[in-house]
Amino acid sequence: MKNPPSILEMNAFDMKQAAALEPAVRDLVERRQRLFGTGSPLFYDAPIHFVRAQGVWMYAADGTPYLDVYNNVPSVGHCHPYVVEAVSRQLALLNTHTRYLFDGIYSYAERLLATFPPEISNVVFTCTGSESSDLALRIARNFTGGEGVVVTENAYHGNTSAVSEISPAYGPDVPLGRHVRTVAAPDAYRRPAEDPGARFAEDVHGAIQNLKRHGVRFSALIVDTILSSDGVFADPPGFLAQAAAVAREAGGLFIADEVQPGFGRTGDAMWGFARHGLVPDLVVMGKPMGNGIPVAAVAARPEVLRDFARSGYFNTFGGSPVAAAAGLAVLEVLEREQLVANARRVGAYLRTGLRQLTAEFGRVGDVRGAGLFTGMEFSEENPARHPAPGLARFVVNELRRRNILIGTAGRDGNVLKIRPPLCFSNENADLLVGNLRDVLRAAP
Repeated sequence: MKNPPSILEMNAFDMKQAAALEPAVRDLVERRQRLFGTGSPLFYDAPIHFVRAQGVWMYAADGTPYLDVYNNVPSVGHCHPYVVEAVSRQLALLNTHTRYLFDGIYSYAERLLATFPPEISNVVFTCTGSESSDLALRIARNFTGGEGVVVTENAYHGNTSAVSEISPAYGPDVPLGRHVRTVAAPDAYRRPAEDPGARFAEDVHGAIQNLKRHGVRFSALIVDTILSSDGVFADPPGFLAQAAAVAREAGGLFIADEVQPGFGRTGDAMWGFARHGLVPDLVVMGKPMGNGIPVAAVAARPEVLRDFARSGYFNTFGGSPVAAAAGLAVLEVLEREQLVANARRVGAYLRTGLRQLTAEFGRVGDVRGAGLFTGMEFSEENPARHPAPGLARFVVNELRRRNILIGTAGRDGNVLKIRPPLCFSNENADLLVGNLRDVLRAAP
């Protein structure tokens, strides 16, 4: 039986098809492979050469605009002028590391921590979400004295050596660590009769006991709070709380990975964990913090960080003046343009439109999500609801031909992952839904 696709294989360009590309694109593809080797995948059956972007639009070299419903890195919109100006201004003044004193990073830290529950009052800055996940694991091991980690069965938490060991989404070619156990994501689509929270907590308990039987002391449960790589599972609100309690009862920590659902994307609050009535022990942040500038962080309960901090932690570019300027500008845009409320309003509008497609097309199995993070699952028309990854890949590439950028998620790559910039509008949603309807009508 063929293994499910890894996170890098989903919707990847097949280099064997390079000869069929138009000459200018083919030259870039071949140049890329010559310089980067074969381990740097591209998107889509026909890769796109982009030259600029603005808001929810990316523009190809020939001037064609593409609606971006996939990229959460430019959280407040591609090349937002306020963020661009803030970064440019700071870059012209000072950019150095945090072993000197400067106001900007403290102003940013104060604004950022004010978005968290009061129990989370310390922050450590890094450059990437992978670094943040790596650091969170180190902190957890230091605090608990254990190393065992529980993750969901198709989780992706980053790409360092330590973090790839807790990221089953990489597939069998990147083995999990012996200290790692996986649990199924709460899937109300395929298991509607279950209590998602109780089942998830039971599975986490079983995973912790399995670690114990193998002589591995438990350290942490780490969960992307919208389970994006598992296929986007947001509901019911609160289902994570029981599992977090189980983790703490076993002497471990609950780590909320907010790299994808954080910064208002779920529409309910600034952080995905808030939907579950939780206060994590550690929070991992990344991509959307700087709207394209590498900014990331770990926020922590001070008691969890205290002993680890005695040994010191330093990252040359983590929390630099430019990074702080970008992060602060993003927070100001989120507030000024009311983008969290926009995510809630437009996300609900979008899912209403997408759910109309479930009645029209039997292989549109489920639409789920929160705010501007939506999963649309394709499955075969039978009682077992077998995944339909071939249909998902067809839809992704047909939308690309219609100038709409989208990607997939889920263990089988059969879930459309819809996470546009937070300035997405109802009109943008209508454009997506209308094109999806036309693509599905033409699907084999």
